Amino acid sequence: MDAIHSAAPLWACLASLLAVVPIVALGRWPNLREGATFLAAGAKFAIVASMLPLVLDGKVIEFTLFQAAPNAALAFRVDAFGIFFALIASILWIPTTLYAIGYMRGLGEHSQTRFFAFFAVSLSATLGVAFAANLLTLYIFYEMLSLATFPLVVPPRRQGILPGARFYLGHLLGTSVGFALPALIYCYVKTGGGSLDFSLDGFLAGHVSRGESVALLLLFAFGFSKAGLMPFHSWLPNAMVAPTPVSALLHAVAVVKVGVFCIVRVVTGVFGVDLLDEFDLGAVLGWVAAFTVIVSSLIALSQDNLKRRLAFSTIGQLAYIVLGIALLTPMGVKGSILHIGAHAFGKITLFFCAGAIFVATGKKYISQMAGLGKAMPVTFAAFFIGSLSVIGLPPTGGFLSKFQLVLGTMEAHQIGLLVVYLVSTVLNAAYFLPIVFRAFFPPAGAGAAPFSWRNVKEAPVACVAPICFTALCAIALFFFPAIGQKLAAMMVAAP
Repeated sequence: MDAIHSAAPLWACLASLLAVVPIVALGRWPNLREGATFLAAGAKFAIVASMLPLVLDGKVIEFTLFQAAPNAALAFRVDAFGIFFALIASILWIPTTLYAIGYMRGLGEHSQTRFFAFFAVSLSATLGVAFAANLLTLYIFYEMLSLATFPLVVPPRRQGILPGARFYLGHLLGTSVGFALPALIYCYVKTGGGSLDFSLDGFLAGHVSRGESVALLLLFAFGFSKAGLMPFHSWLPNAMVAPTPVSALLHAVAVVKVGVFCIVRVVTGVFGVDLLDEFDLGAVLGWVAAFTVIVSSLIALSQDNLKRRLAFSTIGQLAYIVLGIALLTPMGVKGSILHIGAHAFGKITLFFCAGAIFVATGKKYISQMAGLGKAMPVTFAAFFIGSLSVIGLPPTGGFLSKFQLVLGTMEAHQIGLLVVYLVSTVLNAAYFLPIVFRAFFPPAGAGAAPFSWRNVKEAPVACVAPICFTALCAIALFFFPAIGQKLAAMMVAAP
């Protein structure tokens, strides 16, 4: 690939970081503060979008900020996978900002300036991960994201949130410092202080034995615990005490997607598919992911709290992505990459809907929502679309990504993992579709529930409009998949 040297990826990261100054300065004037947020979000998306034609043309964009150690620089590299993830994050920041305005003003949340400021920092860290050229840069921005999201998980004046937030930060930092950092240092030492730059062939081939590869692979997989692989998943449902815009950020855009992004980068850029295939290590990671898929889906079935059900669903869907990359086949890799996008739009729609229901009714338990679809038809129609995307049914992008994941299992001759995907799809339907059905068609004997919503109406427009946008995007990924499919194919075919 031809390399172009440009500071564009740096500016894409800085667009939201620099916005923190006007966001804080304009805190006393909410409309101006949120105007600054929208300007930063628009600028970030514009910078990312400006790099897309170059990447589609087969070029990569590189920029080195400084040399941290011999052959280890803080450097950026924009390739097909990075631009795909950055586009998703930068697009979704815009509707999430609008949604946050409707949600937080609707509930009179405290410290809204703090929320928007740290939200902006989180998006900077997310794009830093997306554009990281090497393992060191990836790790630095990964940790930056953990620290930036902690104040979001623990907003002031919220009783009962602090223990869960401390667990969130302690869990993420503990695993990354205890597992991922030692693995990074070991890689650097084993390569003789060689380059940590990502390569489609990996940089560990010829430097590590099979035993070392197993240990390193597991250290990275569990060290990047934002991916939610069991048993290092419990931080995720515990973080549900945070406001819904934060939950949407955690589960659809920044945090969890960064986790699986890091694992995909490690598999393809540190080890390389050929090395893992030679040592037959795909099965090790694959069955860890398969266990997570099934167990998290079963737990989701038992959750009455809507956000907790969505949280355990997220754990399973992230494991879908890890399982796909562990297949070590072109179709599995493509399906994993595409599912990052499909799940992002589907799951953020579901979390937006959960928040809109809470704003309009104060309800957060599924058992309390029978008949509510008639009072909030737009919200529950969007919930249905988001559910279809996560389940993997047409006409949503989730169907295309999950179909390729299933084809990847057959390409790898892994019938057991094919069964895992099919069984989990049935479980996905079992814990989502009854919610929608009960909302529109409450069962007989539901008491006065169908009639208790007469004075309820949809949440504010600032909440509903983003829900409609993300739901339509989930459908658009089905009818207009060309760009995502090309970027995924470029990732597989890259030399």
